[in-house]
Amino acid sequence: MTGLNFIDGAWVPAVSGATFERRNPADSTDLIGTFPDSDATDVRIAVDALDKAAPEWAATPPERRAAVLEAAARHLEERRESLVGELVREEGKTRAEATVEVSRTPMNLRFYAGEALRATGATYPAAGRTMIYTVREPIGIVGAITPWNFPLNIPSRKLGPALAAGDPVLFKPSEITPLMGQRLVEALLAGGLPPAAIALVQGGGRAGAAVVADERVAAVTFTGSTEVGRAIHRGVGPDRRVQLEMGGKNPVVVLADADLDAAAALIVKGAFGLSGQACTGTSRVVAIDDIHDALLERVVARAEALTVGPGLRAGASMGPLASRGQLDKFLEYVAVGQDEGARLVCGGTRCDDNGFGDGFFVRPTVFADTAPGMRILTEEIFGPVLAFQRASSFDEAVTLANDTAFGLSAAIVTRDLDRAGQFVARSRTGLVKVNQPTNGMAMNAPFGGYKASSTQTFKEQAGPTLMQFYQSEKTVYIDPVA
Repeated sequence: MTGLNFIDGAWVPAVSGATFERRNPADSTDLIGTFPDSDATDVRIAVDALDKAAPEWAATPPERRAAVLEAAARHLEERRESLVGELVREEGKTRAEATVEVSRTPMNLRFYAGEALRATGATYPAAGRTMIYTVREPIGIVGAITPWNFPLNIPSRKLGPALAAGDPVLFKPSEITPLMGQRLVEALLAGGLPPAAIALVQGGGRAGAAVVADERVAAVTFTGSTEVGRAIHRGVGPDRRVQLEMGGKNPVVVLADADLDAAAALIVKGAFGLSGQACTGTSRVVAIDDIHDALLERVVARAEALTVGPGLRAGASMGPLASRGQLDKFLEYVAVGQDEGARLVCGGTRCDDNGFGDGFFVRPTVFADTAPGMRILTEEIFGPVLAFQRASSFDEAVTLANDTAFGLSAAIVTRDLDRAGQFVARSRTGLVKVNQPTNGMAMNAPFGGYKASSTQTFKEQAGPTLMQFYQSEKTVYIDPVA
């Protein structure tokens, strides 16, 4: 297929005519399509159009905004099977993983449709006959820059609340999943969204940088790496709003009283689900000495039992990495771990047998005998690599779990609720799980990290402050006429 940008109400190529290809990560000979490789010119034209349209969309009644999101949700549901197939082909998920994401996305849009009707202000006590109240208004153009690992779910968590608030949206999806970005915009338009209220700009870093640089973009919401997030933060500056959800290096602490089979199951799910390409995925296990070896044995057995293969193949439980760049990064970190002295227990290699030679398939990988400071313990790999650490006590386990620049997610496995409560209190992460994998979140709960995982200013997904990022608050004082 030939993908296009959506700018000023029309599907158009990049002004320069430049394009890029997207290929199936399970079979690099399979061309999914060519897409516009946009630059600052395309972004400027898109912002020009959105700037003109902003007052009309802001004035649209909230009931109408909600109806658009509801209708877009129905459109996605009607196309569920085709979307599942396209998502597997473009991003590499298994059919089961893609089905979860395609099913979750309409639920998100419906959730945010409700927020369109709840944009209330507040009244405040005042002396005399003065009335003081607040009004929440659309903030303006929202730039949404989204990742490839959840190319429908995460954008819906940004576009949904922005549109519900009355903001026009400039959407820049990842160049790894351009088709899913186009499909989401198509669904919104099919739901009745005024074409002038949204722009889709495809491409890589040049397009993203231009979105951030245009000062008419009032707010930028981004999910991706910490390195890129920090660059966006610098580019936005103090006069505009930014929401960043970034990297993680998420631990599971396993205490001596844990059910080891249950612990191994949730660790493997967190580490190797989505081929390890989730920001909240499990990348470290901190195990108490007494059960370390037994737990390691169970995790390795489960990892080696996973069936690696194309996502639509029956029985596949782990698909390919999303790109050649991700493959190269995986292989580099496997080499780094061995060079630093960690013991490679299983995996660590590319799957180039069974007809997988044209895909980016790798084997689930587990390291043991690691030491603090190793790069495989401190840097985000974003692949199916799991590192075991030993702890002699609960206190040491908590210290090791917190010994990271990141603070996105952490979990503990134990029957001792007192210890679990202590871990929750002492964990320096924005998401804490007890007897659950580090990944997986309820759609109606706030999401955000600590430290290098987030700006820690605006939570995303849900919660009482969800819409604050997308709205400005105006305080009004009124005295009756004398």
